[in-house]
Amino acid sequence: MNTNGEWSSTKRVFIILLDVLVYNFSIYLSFWVKFSGEIPLRNFQTFENSAIFISIFFIILNVLLGTYIFYNRISSDIIFVTVIGQILMSLGIMIITFAGRWFAFPRSVILLSFLLGVLLLGIYRILVYKLYLKFGSDKKVVIIGHEKDVAPAVQNFSTHKNNKHKVTSVIIGNYFKNLSDLIDEIDIVYLASKLEEKEKINIYQLVTQKEKKIFLNTTFENLITINANIMNFEDESIIESTGFNIPPEDALFKRIFDIVISLILLVIASPFMLLTAILVRATSPGPIIYKQIRITKDQKEFPIYKFRSMSAAAEAKSGPVLAKSNDARVTPVGKFIRAVRFDELPQLVNVLKGDMSIIGPRPERPYFVNQFNEENPYYYLRHNVRAGITGYAQVYGKYVSDYNSKLKFDLLYIKKYSLMLDMKILLQTIKILFDKVSSQGLEEEQETKKLEDVKFPKEKIYL
Repeated sequence: MNTNGEWSSTKRVFIILLDVLVYNFSIYLSFWVKFSGEIPLRNFQTFENSAIFISIFFIILNVLLGTYIFYNRISSDIIFVTVIGQILMSLGIMIITFAGRWFAFPRSVILLSFLLGVLLLGIYRILVYKLYLKFGSDKKVVIIGHEKDVAPAVQNFSTHKNNKHKVTSVIIGNYFKNLSDLIDEIDIVYLASKLEEKEKINIYQLVTQKEKKIFLNTTFENLITINANIMNFEDESIIESTGFNIPPEDALFKRIFDIVISLILLVIASPFMLLTAILVRATSPGPIIYKQIRITKDQKEFPIYKFRSMSAAAEAKSGPVLAKSNDARVTPVGKFIRAVRFDELPQLVNVLKGDMSIIGPRPERPYFVNQFNEENPYYYLRHNVRAGITGYAQVYGKYVSDYNSKLKFDLLYIKKYSLMLDMKILLQTIKILFDKVSSQGLEEEQETKKLEDVKFPKEKIYL
């Protein structure tokens, strides 16, 4: 460990390399168990020839799954990601050995390596996680801003998963003066609100001088500076802010990615789609496929396809209504297919038609888009890209978040877009399929505006 408790990049590489060794040992052990300790030369050469390709795939897969990120996690998350990773690795081994014509890789070994891999990798990763908790230093955070912004920020840091970032104090007035008194006691300064320019500059200077870290919220002002270009004119360097668009060349590769992935997923999902169609038809009168007008790129309307999860007359009297937790309009089968996201599978056809993308902002109905456009002057920017089946907001946010919170995730996705990011979100989506919170509806109480609502100690509040 570093003297300051930080986990360096070198340490992370070492953890990943050991992880690969543990995984390869689980495969070797699987061969050993299969052949009772006497591995035939042909089978062992199969393992040797494929090991490098399997190891590369293993590293890429687990990096995209976020396996080696330990903050904001609990032990069950580590085990869950390990199981998901091993399922995907088993499929990957089948593809790799088939492509390399290494047919002496028995399927029983793949099954054994799945079981042994979950066990050995689970033990190793929990051990690393416990070492992280013990030796990685806690980060003391001070949150600065208006109370209406500070309160929800404190609440976000107060979750049971937050194992390293501890809010020790909040400042809701006399920002620079109070921070000057506290600066030596904290590690991170989080600016939760937009402050006056002079006050903000003073805080930046103080944080830089004291070599502390600074967290910024995802306001439009901060988002627009992401992925900026540097241009040089004579003796002056200028920061060029990029817009909220995906470059044409990247958009082409994204479209190819969408077509390939949607075709693959349609083949894999076809049995589940057939079963879902039968269940919907057998348990509730009305059409199997529900069509609803949504908004996609350039604010164009299109009919989105979903397996019907509500009664056929769900909005006949009420008109458009956002989904809520424990929504009475949802049928029993609808609750199940929503929980496992089977209701979204017909949208793969929307992707092939070009209405949607695999990854992108979730499409809303025209009624709500018009409402949100009036309330937020930046909402239209999310329609600079195609709507998606899943997206940044669905993976890293919550289904219960309001549209402003989701908008920040959507704009961040557009700013940071890359094909690798799409692959990462796609894999991360597999995890949230089993997360009940992510499939819930909009809650009645969405905002926390007062610090007493989160029971923050009064003596730690600086006015």
